[in-house]
Amino acid sequence: MTKKRFKVSDMACSACSAAVERCVRTLSGVEEVSVSLLAGEMSVSYEEDALNEEKICEAVTAAGYPTKVMENRPLTYEEPKSEYTAARLISSILLTVILMYFSMGHMLGIPMPAFLSGHGIVISAGIQMVLAAAVMIINRKYFTGGVAAIIRRAPNMDTLISIGAGASFLYGLATFVLIVLNIDTDPEAAHAYMENLYFESAAMIPTLITVGKSLEARARRKTTGAVKMLMELAPAESVILENGEEKTIPTAEIKVGDIVVIRPGGTAPVDAEIVYGEASVDESSLTGESIPVLKSVGDSIISGSIVTGGVLHVRAEKVGEDTTLSQIVRLVSDAGATKAPVARLADKISGIFVPIVIGLSLLTLAVWLIFGDSTEHAIRCAVSVLVISCPCALGLATPVAITVGTGRGASLGVLIKTGEALETLGRAEYVLLDKTGTITDGTPSVSDFAATGGDEKMLFSVAAGLEKSSEHPLSGAVIAKAEELNIAPAAVDDFKSFAGRGISGSIDGKPAYVGKPNFLTENGIDATEAERIILSHKDTGETAIAVAYDGKTVGVIFAADKIKSDSREAISRLKALGCKVMMLTGDSESAAQTVAKETGIEEIRAGLLPTGKEREIRELSAEHVTVMVGDGINDAPALALASTSIAIGAGTEIAKETADCVLVGGRLSSVADAIELSRAVMKNIKENLFWAFFYNVLGIPVAAGVLYPAFELLLNPMIAAAAMSVSSLFVVCNALRLTFFGRKKKKTV
Repeated sequence: MTKKRFKVSDMACSACSAAVERCVRTLSGVEEVSVSLLAGEMSVSYEEDALNEEKICEAVTAAGYPTKVMENRPLTYEEPKSEYTAARLISSILLTVILMYFSMGHMLGIPMPAFLSGHGIVISAGIQMVLAAAVMIINRKYFTGGVAAIIRRAPNMDTLISIGAGASFLYGLATFVLIVLNIDTDPEAAHAYMENLYFESAAMIPTLITVGKSLEARARRKTTGAVKMLMELAPAESVILENGEEKTIPTAEIKVGDIVVIRPGGTAPVDAEIVYGEASVDESSLTGESIPVLKSVGDSIISGSIVTGGVLHVRAEKVGEDTTLSQIVRLVSDAGATKAPVARLADKISGIFVPIVIGLSLLTLAVWLIFGDSTEHAIRCAVSVLVISCPCALGLATPVAITVGTGRGASLGVLIKTGEALETLGRAEYVLLDKTGTITDGTPSVSDFAATGGDEKMLFSVAAGLEKSSEHPLSGAVIAKAEELNIAPAAVDDFKSFAGRGISGSIDGKPAYVGKPNFLTENGIDATEAERIILSHKDTGETAIAVAYDGKTVGVIFAADKIKSDSREAISRLKALGCKVMMLTGDSESAAQTVAKETGIEEIRAGLLPTGKEREIRELSAEHVTVMVGDGINDAPALALASTSIAIGAGTEIAKETADCVLVGGRLSSVADAIELSRAVMKNIKENLFWAFFYNVLGIPVAAGVLYPAFELLLNPMIAAAAMSVSSLFVVCNALRLTFFGRKKKKTV
């Protein structure tokens, strides 16, 4: 299965995106297709044996929407080009204002030239006709696109505009002919016809639509602000060391293994390992963590991080499209191109919306011609129905909210891959947490120790000496503690490891042992004192390591996995959101209980193998909406089975690939952020969809003139055009409110 992204041009509304999607789905070998009206992009998953990218491009282009494959390029931001240029906008407005002067100036008491009186009305009407034609030519894209859509049997928003404005112009042209024919024979009739010229509507409709679309395009550009911000984090040029000398090169040319120099205030252009220097690093734009982190030799630094103090030399490990920053941008962009399940209704309606509107317009025309008092009245109502209808609002309701929401999530360190995951997160009933690396740091450290003879130097010298040759997860914790106490590890000979029991060796010719108390007993050592010390730590959940040397117990070292600083807050917030929190862990019951008690988790499942986690998830997901949070390879099956899943950013690659969301910074509180963000976005989408449906349900009948018999309320086509533009603008601006999500400090419950 291959997945490719395509750039699709000339999509004017949701009817267009629906037509593109239908076109691609008819192709053999297509597994999945998603079209983003907002981004002008399409994502297609297909079988390479049955289809290729050239055939996809040909099919969509033949349908009237020029399409090309999107190539992977260095991380740069290109401001979206808008067809609604300043020249087009200004000239349309200027010509329309002049036209309105000739058509309505006398009604407003504005002095008119004397030559326009009497037979001069022919000149006035002619000027209006020329000005209207000029405005229509300037905005000819509506007409060419609308007619082409009719020919393709896929009418869209441009079709409605072109029919509405075109009908107004033709009616005005017919009236102009009548004026010319009657000016000499029946001047009174000719002057009466002047009141029925529709050239102002023919010009005003495309002008107002262009004004609205220009404002909409400007607002829509703001919806990609988060992506733009992330892209701009990557410097265009970087400094590398080559043969000991600094050299400035384009960031895109950095290769794996290059040594990159980052000075104070500079941004890391690639994912790298620090080989020289120490500095504070600000990762807030990527992880949402506002406090800079002190990093030194051996630490990793991710692309987009800002060095706030000190000079760093870093060795490039991931470059170009493989960097964390590139992956974040790609995930945010891909999410914006996907649809949430809630949008399916809007998609279905959009596909048939325009033909229905055209049918309603013709019905309106017919009814008023039969029962109305004038042809002018009938045309006015029919044109208003065409113009006020707004498939754009329906089409934009979901993608703008998802784009803004996922972008805001990225700035908070929460990467949501799809619109479906975004929707599911907000409905979470159970949040299932792995323990090690998720609730805890995942790195054991020495929590306590007791030297039986009071000689801690002997205790750690023996323990660290043996652990230096061990691959046990706790060995690093013992060695680190010895270094902290400035105790040198003893030299060990004849090292042996006994899986699941302990390790042994010889120090200065005397036997030494590290392991469980029964391991010491097996080797003829009295472990009574060690067992007594361990019994005093029975309910702590710590792992005990007994140490013996020269036939005697010298002490016990306790190690524990430290709970993350924000775990308690995160679990408290999850509970406040109405979620049930459960811990799934392979650790012992006592260790799990200790962590649960400290963090406030009420339900635990301990001693689980990967298959056990999988079983628990499967059973819960059958009846509830579940969110699994994990970091390790052993969590991958559970992550895949949950309703939606979240991977800790510091975890394994397989976990991050399997999960629907990734927490860049690894903070557990980001899980609560993700759920709150999901609910905010879904609320926003529902608001947008409600407005889009409500607007059309209310606006179309009013435009058709249903209120005219009772209240003599009739909607002018010009007002209808303005209302149509405002509808789309409202949807976009409402979505932009999501940019403020999470900016207020959350209270811990």
